Order: sequence, then structure tokens, then C-alpha cells
Amino acid sequence: MNDFTKYLAGRVTAGGMNRREFMGRAMAAGMTLSAAGSLFATSASAQTPKKGGTIKLGLEGGAATDSIDPAKATSQVMFCAVRTWGDTLVETHPQTRAPLPALAESWSPSPDAKIWTFKIRKGVQFHNGKEMTTDDVVATLKRHSDAKAESGALGVMKAITSIENKGGDLVVTLDSGNADLPQIFTDYHLVIQPNGGIDNPTAGIGTGAYKVTSFQPGVRMTFEKNANDWRSDRGFAQNLEFITMNDATARIAALSSGQVHYINRVDPKTVPLLKRAPNVEILTTPGGGHYVFIMHCDTAPFDNNDLRLALKYAIDREEMVTRILGGYGKVGNDFPINDTYALFPEGIEQRKYDPDKAAFHYKKSGHSGSVLLRTSEVAFPSAVDATALFQQSAKKAGINIEIRREPGDGYWTNVWNKQPFSASYWGSRATQDQFYSGAYLSTADWNDTRFKRPDFDKLLIAARSELDEKKRKDMYRQMAMLVRDEGGVILPMFNDYVNASTKQVKGYVNDIGNDMSNGYVATRIWLDA
Repeated sequence: MNDFTKYLAGRVTAGGMNRREFMGRAMAAGMTLSAAGSLFATSASAQTPKKGGTIKLGLEGGAATDSIDPAKATSQVMFCAVRTWGDTLVETHPQTRAPLPALAESWSPSPDAKIWTFKIRKGVQFHNGKEMTTDDVVATLKRHSDAKAESGALGVMKAITSIENKGGDLVVTLDSGNADLPQIFTDYHLVIQPNGGIDNPTAGIGTGAYKVTSFQPGVRMTFEKNANDWRSDRGFAQNLEFITMNDATARIAALSSGQVHYINRVDPKTVPLLKRAPNVEILTTPGGGHYVFIMHCDTAPFDNNDLRLALKYAIDREEMVTRILGGYGKVGNDFPINDTYALFPEGIEQRKYDPDKAAFHYKKSGHSGSVLLRTSEVAFPSAVDATALFQQSAKKAGINIEIRREPGDGYWTNVWNKQPFSASYWGSRATQDQFYSGAYLSTADWNDTRFKRPDFDKLLIAARSELDEKKRKDMYRQMAMLVRDEGGVILPMFNDYVNASTKQVKGYVNDIGNDMSNGYVATRIWLDA
């Protein structure tokens, strides 16, 4: 049984995929009729979801500045919310990141991967009762390609030269070939809205498993089951409630007492405490998410690469993984890709804590005085403690880091991507190209290190259309080295996703795509009363 048939079996176990659909897709994947029939029977009897009830999630990452417009979804709460009420054209396999059909039933590229044709699913209704059409898809993608929309997906959309409805099919033309285009359309910002959301981007109307019933930014969001959902393998609860809980102690107390059924961003230091609670289960998944300290390469004093290198050598990565992650993660190497990605660049020397090298580069930079680093409890779990550890290790190299603790509410609008040196967090993306295009391409709106290198951009664009995997992997290695040695990201650690639930919660899917089951947690779980 390959990864795809395992995924299909999981869909059956989750209670949605019928026998006819399963048999057709399993046999197309190479299974025999008898093997597919046996697997369906086993999967169908494994675990039957229970429907109904209200699931409450206590989530860190919300703020009063949150917007329900998917183009502007930046926080953890809104990431999960968008996945709950909206659908993208393509989804990814939870364990392999391979693209899977969603609102697009299938797709095919031209031989040079510059023109892609997507078959759009028919019979899908928006929450307002309107049937989704290819025109809605075209309008959605065009809106996110417009700089005025301020979309977080703009960076990955800029290579698209035309988006058209041709005979009911979506036809996308690129300025150069891109073998990863289906994965790009898994970006959570790109949920399909009526008329692309142009009329009212904050209406919260999509094709997802749940309808939005109320929204109080930074406080609470509620949903009810979409009775006309086009899928039957999700959305088992009748109602959902997302409660913003930015305080870690409050989240733990709420879960332990049963006030909520699920919490995100569990601080690894609290795992032993939570494990003692009789009704709590720890949920961990490896992934590509990472905790970082970001420097603006175009802003003094961080426009000096020797200062950037000094700070990179001045951080103790092993200590970070041990003390901040509690072992739930791996050391980082100052570029945003790890071995959960295809074509991971192997063999790059691991940067280690070296006070002598840090002192050398610091002296060479000519900088004197302190360096101001902003942090907050919402930047990532134990971010304030991690910043203090960084301060201590840098001090041994003669570097004085001044810490400024910022309030959680508004951190993602007032500090991140605004201030020149701050603690931050990045979730994973489906492909290396998607990540680099969204965060390191010179023209990307979310280029939060202000890393602007024409040679990097040229490599990135060339790698997109390179169908020879060996050549493409070498290009990714060159890109990683540029970011590692000359970029503005200090990446000490890749975190496992650590969340927790009550033991009532069933159906949780370990999805390496991103935190909170790649944002789909609320649509995948149910309550076993």
C-alpha cells in the first residue's frame, strides 16, 4: 500500500469517502479489485466518527487587528479559521505533501510547465447558496495577484501572466515553467470566494465545512455546520467555537478543566504537567515550522553582513532545542528548509555556537553599543525565554542584546515585518519554491528580512521550470547557502508542532504541512462522548 492509498484509507476511516469513489481512486493508483475491496472494508470499520455537539478550541495567535479577509490572514487563529470556512483548489497529502484534488478535480501542464489547465469541480455551493463557478475561481486568483489586495500569497502569484476561464476550465499561464504550481494553489490565503471576494472580502463566505456565525477579532469566532458541504469526510461537529487565548497558562487551565477541547502551541516545558492530567492527550507532529529572529538586511546596523554573521554565531542552537523545545524539534541552520521538504539540500555544514567567531565578526562589523531585539509571548511558545537565552549566549561573545518585550495584541501588525530585529515564527509551506517565493523573493510582500538579491531571484525563477531533479536540487542548495551566509534570518530551531486535546477528541490527523493539522483541525476532529 503506497502513501496515496493510505491517504484514501484514512479518508474512509474518517467517515466520508464512499465505496464507489474509494474503489475508483484506489484502482487508478494501482490496487487490484480484491485488494481495494478488502482495504475499504477494513478502513470503514476502523473508526466511525460521531456527529454533533460543539467543539471549543482555545487558540493562541489572535489579535484585535485580525481580519477575516483571507488575503490578510496572518495569525494562527485566522489561519485555522480560513481553513474552516474556505477551500482551496488543491490540498496536500498529510504525510508526503503531494498535491491532492480539492475544488480542482484534476490538472495537467503543457510540456514546458508554463500553461496549466485545471478541471473545476461542479455542483459545489457557496455558503450563500450560489453555485461555485470557474469565474469565481478566476476572480479569486486575480484578486490575490493584485498588489492592492495586500495578499500574503502575492509573492507566489507574481509569476502568473494570465488567469482565464476557457470552456469551463481554469487555464493559468506563467512567465516561465513551474512544476510546483498545483502545490502553490494549496496556499491558505487562496480560498475560493464568490466573485473572488472582490465585492466583500470580509464576508467569510466560502465552500468550507462550516459557516461563520460570529467574529470578534482577538476574542471569539463561532461556526455552524454547512449542511450543503460538498464533502462528507469532514465537519463532524454541529458547532465550533474558537476562543482567543494568548496566555499559555490560561490555555492549559482551560484544557485541563474541560472548558475547551483543544489548544494549540503547547509550550514543551508544560508537557510534563499536562501529561499528569487524566483527560489530556499530547499531539505532536514533525514539520517545517521554525522559530526565528529576523533582521532587516536593508536597515542599519543589520545592513552589515558581519554583524548578521556575528549574531548567527552567537546563538546556542542545541541549548535552544533542549531548553525551549524540550527536545520536540531539531536545530536549524539559518535557512528555512528542513528534511520534510522534497529536494532538501543535504551536506550543508551545520552552523554551531561559536563565541570566538561571533566576536571576530562583531569586531569586523565596526558596530558598538547594544542591539535592540523585540520579542513577545505570541511570537512563538517561550519566545521571551528564548530571547533571554540568546542574550546570555551573545554576551559571552561581547555582544550586548537589549530586549524589548512587546504586547501580544498587535505584535503581528506593529512589530513583525515592521521593526528591524524581532522574534518571529514561520509555518511550513507545500514546497521550497512556495516558501522562498513568499518570504525571500526580493518583491515578496512578506519578505520580513528584506533579503533582496538578484542572484537569488534568478536562481529561484530558474529552479521553478527545471524538470531535472538533480539540477533543481543543486539550485535549491545554492539558494540555501545564500540565505544561510548572507541573509537576515537567524534560525536556531525547527519545532515539532505540539498541541493538546481532551481524550474526547478523536480523528486528529498528524499533518506535516503545518501546525494544527495544517489548519484543518476543526474540520477533521469529532467528540467521542
